[in-house]
Amino acid sequence: MNGLQFSVFKTKIAGDNLKFSLEDPVERRKYFEHKAGVEIEKLREYLRTGTFVGFLLGKKNSGKGTYSKLFMEAVGKEHVAHISVGDIVRSVHADLGDETKKKELTAFLGERYRGFILLDQVFDIIEGRDTKTLLPTEVILALVEREITRLGRKAVFIDGFPREMSQISAALYFRSIMGYRDDPDFFAFIDVPNTVIDERIKTRVICPMCQTPRNICLLRTKEIGYDQENKEAFLICDTPMCMGFGTSRMVSKEGDELGIEAIRDRIEADDKIMRILLDLQGASKIFLRNCVPVSEAAAVDDYEITPGYRYEWNATEKKVNVIEEPWVINDDDGTPSYSLLPAAVVVSFIKQMVGVLGL
Repeated sequence: MNGLQFSVFKTKIAGDNLKFSLEDPVERRKYFEHKAGVEIEKLREYLRTGTFVGFLLGKKNSGKGTYSKLFMEAVGKEHVAHISVGDIVRSVHADLGDETKKKELTAFLGERYRGFILLDQVFDIIEGRDTKTLLPTEVILALVEREITRLGRKAVFIDGFPREMSQISAALYFRSIMGYRDDPDFFAFIDVPNTVIDERIKTRVICPMCQTPRNICLLRTKEIGYDQENKEAFLICDTPMCMGFGTSRMVSKEGDELGIEAIRDRIEADDKIMRILLDLQGASKIFLRNCVPVSEAAAVDDYEITPGYRYEWNATEKKVNVIEEPWVINDDDGTPSYSLLPAAVVVSFIKQMVGVLGL
C-alpha cells in the first residue's frame, strides 16, 4: 500500500547552531520555545478564552497520544485535554464494578443516550458478556460527552474516533452534538510508515517489575546488560523503584515478535478511514509526517532524527559497547527515510494549528 505522501515540514532554522536533547523534559521545553515560541504564545493567548475540537487520525501505534501530550507540554495543559475513546470505554468498564459509579453512569446515559439497544445490553457489551455486538456509535458519543462534561470547557483532542465507516458522519457534526457550536474543529492526519510501526513493536521491551516500556533499538536505558549464553544485549530498567531493588532485566512481550501482522486488520481499517477523510471538503486539516526522506534531511536538524542503537560485546573490557546512528527505514513507498523524534513532529503540529485557527 502506498504511503500518504505528506510534504516534509521544515523545522531547521537557517544559521542556527543550537542543539537540544529531546529526551530531556527541560531541554525539550527550551527546544519548543526556540523553534515555535511565537506560535506557542499565540496558542496560549487563544486558549485563555477559546477552545477547539481536534480529531487525531492515524494508524494504531502512530503516536496520537504522544503528540497530543507533547503539545500540552509545550503550550500548557490548563486548557487542553486528550480524550482517548479506548481509555474511556476501559474506565467505564471499571465504573460498572462500583455501584455508586454505575448508578451515576446509568442516570447520565438515561438522560443523554439515544439508541436502539437497551442500556443493559450496552453494559453487557462493555463488560464483555456480549461479544457479538459492537458498541454503537450513539453510546460512544454519549460517553465522550460525559468525559467532556467532567473536564469542563477545554479544548480537546479526540483519539480513536472515528474508527469505523459508520462513525464518519457523526464525526462531521461532533462539535454541534457536544455543544461546542461555533468553536473550530479540525482533523490532524498522522502519516507513519508501516515499517516504523512494525519495528517499534518487534523491538519494544517492558520491565516485568514496574511495567515501564522502552525499546532496545530506539529508546534505551542507561545501563545495558549482556546475556553470555544467548550472545545478546538487554536493557536494565532505570526507574528509581527498580534501581532500588537491583537489576531488572527488561523483556519482550509475548506476541511482539509478530510485529505489525498481529494488528494488520486494524492498521488497514485506520488507513482506509484516513484516506476517505482526506477528501473531505470544508474541514480544516493538519498533516503530520513522522519521517523525512534521507535525500531531504537538510530540512531538519540532526538531533531531531530518531537515533537507532545497536550493541557489541567488548570481551577485553567486559562491557557492552553502544553504537548510536541515525535510524534508517524505508517508508511505505520504499524510500530510505529517517524517522523523526516526536518533539519535531509537534513543532509542525503547533505551527500548522496556528494557521488552522487563524491566529
